[in-house]
Amino acid sequence: MPEMPEVQGLVEFLRGRVTGLEITKATVANIAALKTYDPPITALQGTTVTGIERHGKFVDIRTSGPHLVFHLAKAGWLRFTDTLAPTLIRPGKTPIALRIALSDGSGFDLTEAGTKKSLAYYVVNDPADVPGIARLGPDPLDSAFDRAALKGLLEGRRTQIKGVLRDQSIIAGVGNAYSDEILHAAKMSPYALASSLTDEDVDRLFAAMRQTLTDAVAEASGKPPAELKDAKRRGMQVHGRRGETCPVCGDEVRSVFFADNSLEYCPTCQTGGKILADRRLSRLLK
Repeated sequence: MPEMPEVQGLVEFLRGRVTGLEITKATVANIAALKTYDPPITALQGTTVTGIERHGKFVDIRTSGPHLVFHLAKAGWLRFTDTLAPTLIRPGKTPIALRIALSDGSGFDLTEAGTKKSLAYYVVNDPADVPGIARLGPDPLDSAFDRAALKGLLEGRRTQIKGVLRDQSIIAGVGNAYSDEILHAAKMSPYALASSLTDEDVDRLFAAMRQTLTDAVAEASGKPPAELKDAKRRGMQVHGRRGETCPVCGDEVRSVFFADNSLEYCPTCQTGGKILADRRLSRLLK
């Protein structure tokens, strides 16, 4: 799943590559992924890209007309090519959800693997018109998001800290993978209740969040979309590394499985050696 660092990498790539170009054609391949109807998708054609921004895990392509906003969800990605193929897109027969053609002959596809389709794109006059953006909490790398802001978000919240970090309405941009990495760096159990954290815990959590995300953004910076996924995997300490050795203490990285995902952690670093129960059908971490 693309999370904030990879999305920021996409934003920086697109900002340097497509700003100033005209959108010559927008081809809808999956109508279910288009979540708006006014302005119509055709309103993008003939507009000039004036800027690219990130809102949480949403990419916002600003044009001289409306904005094209998209969220890649769990299995979506952006595939950019310097020379867009003239191949006819057959809706329902391709992983492509949207194709954007640009005035220099380049373009990109929004694609989604698998059968569970969650990728979404919007054509809006204001990014705040996208419900997911309107609900976003603060960005953890924003200069205004300091240790006091994090402490305020955690106070009185009797929710497991893993769930808090993943909740986009509380903190924007952190997903399943980087919440695992942040908690490992903070030496904190994913099951710890947010309201129970001590001042020292909050200090460690804030430092781990800033360092983990800053390093990941730096790793993603300057890479084309095709390289971002591998860069993410290489940087992981525990996420996606079940059964491997923790690089900090040498213990075995463990997993807890849920209905549609899993978390990874190191027992020695995070839970005092305790092996967490595998609540495969649990809904505690939504």
